[in-house]
Amino acid sequence: MDYAKALGSNLPVGSKQIVLFTPAKDKDGEDIDQEYWVREALKCCGFLFRGATAFPPGKGVWRNDEKGQELLIEETVMVISYVNPEDLNKENLKFLRSFLHHMGRRANQGEIGIVVDGNYYGICEYDIEGESDGEERN
Repeated sequence: MDYAKALGSNLPVGSKQIVLFTPAKDKDGEDIDQEYWVREALKCCGFLFRGATAFPPGKGVWRNDEKGQELLIEETVMVISYVNPEDLNKENLKFLRSFLHHMGRRANQGEIGIVVDGNYYGICEYDIEGESDGEERN
């Protein structure tokens, strides 16, 4: 069935799902300005992919291997965007990478998590501010 036609949709189909996890604490368990990062993630996804939705906090856990596998339990907010596959291009991914690495550095995160089309990608090493070329690491 042609759902776009049946629903009267004239916009591209957002068939790829992206989920960003916005933390409430830094890697040491200290509170951060989560609302700021939720707004920034929404703005990033809105700019790149036409829109996104932030879902209320849910309980999450992250294992800090640098601190003897200490568990950090916090409330995270998921920012979800349904993306037109054509928008997952090199230029947009470079911008998204820059945002994720910026958040990781500035929010003192041990890991920034993103799900792209059902696959989780954890980022633990952040590019130096202003030096990301958007290319894969060797």
